[in-house]
Amino acid sequence: MGGQSGAQSLYSSGRTRRSSRLPRGVAPPFLVEASGPADLKMGMAAGRSVRPSSLPPLVPAQAGLLSSRAGADQAMISVEEAYQYCRRLTHRCGPHFSVGFRFLPPSKQNAIYAVYAFCRYADDIVDEAQEAALEELLKSWQEELDRCYQQKPTHPITVALADAIKKYPIPKKGFEGLIEGCRMDLLYNRYPNFDSLMVYCDLVATTIRDLSLPVFGYRDPKGVAYGRALSTALQLTNIVRDIGEDLGRGRIYLPLDEIKAAGYSEEELTARVKNEAFLKLMRFQCDRIRNYFNESAQLIPMIEADARLSVSLMRNVYVALIDRIEKDPFTVLDRQIRLSWWGRGQVIARTLIGRSVS
Repeated sequence: MGGQSGAQSLYSSGRTRRSSRLPRGVAPPFLVEASGPADLKMGMAAGRSVRPSSLPPLVPAQAGLLSSRAGADQAMISVEEAYQYCRRLTHRCGPHFSVGFRFLPPSKQNAIYAVYAFCRYADDIVDEAQEAALEELLKSWQEELDRCYQQKPTHPITVALADAIKKYPIPKKGFEGLIEGCRMDLLYNRYPNFDSLMVYCDLVATTIRDLSLPVFGYRDPKGVAYGRALSTALQLTNIVRDIGEDLGRGRIYLPLDEIKAAGYSEEELTARVKNEAFLKLMRFQCDRIRNYFNESAQLIPMIEADARLSVSLMRNVYVALIDRIEKDPFTVLDRQIRLSWWGRGQVIARTLIGRSVS
């Protein structure tokens, strides 16, 4: 999750919000469309359903596009098409997360795609620049969540999610927590220490545990604690992977006291200076992430059997990302490290072999 210079450090006592303007040129509207809202309405009037291939990118161009009248329009979108929308979105926007999702049984797969899509949409509101008031967009998405849990959805994502919550006890408060985490990105662009960063991580990552475990299913209450370890590891991996990308948004998620302790500085990080101090900082970050991944391994046997492979793959793909980052830490200053299809395929193969041996 990214940011702009108007946000402030958690060192600050005030809560000045960053500029609420997003740059031009990213994604059109909330409602399903072919080439635009007019095409959607014409298609609805003609009785045509909207195919998943015609669905738009995530982030809305302006606030207030979700309304009660949209409820009539969305009736033309079947639940199956809504799930297809979420599936396509997840594969496009979450190529690492979605590796494991492909191995879930259909009902759980659909539900987890809907959960991911809702969370990704909220995340992209504050990350993907638009000409829009960001708080208003978050408020609109919160209102859409309310409609979803009232079984009155007006967006393809929430059409799918409204069906999923009939089948799995997915808590609304998890989505509410995630939206609050997104609001933190409107307020802060620096974190003084790891404790303050964990406040953010608990909102944007631990809430994902709360939303996912009811779908995956688990047999032991201890799974909740191990689920937090996994969600934290995933989020911290995203943070180190996206260092350069977040710098471009004016954000630094690495705790400032840890930057200083490594002999590095905020100014050097902003300038993307590549030196031994940065390598020391990255070793510390990656070691901590591995500790969380090691703890999270205890979650896997607690997950219901039909979701165990999926969770294992999600974990192992991110461990492979950390392996890549550790081999070439400087790369994250310039670009986001990703696993190729071949790399993801290797993770799948190793995970399947490991299961057959055990």
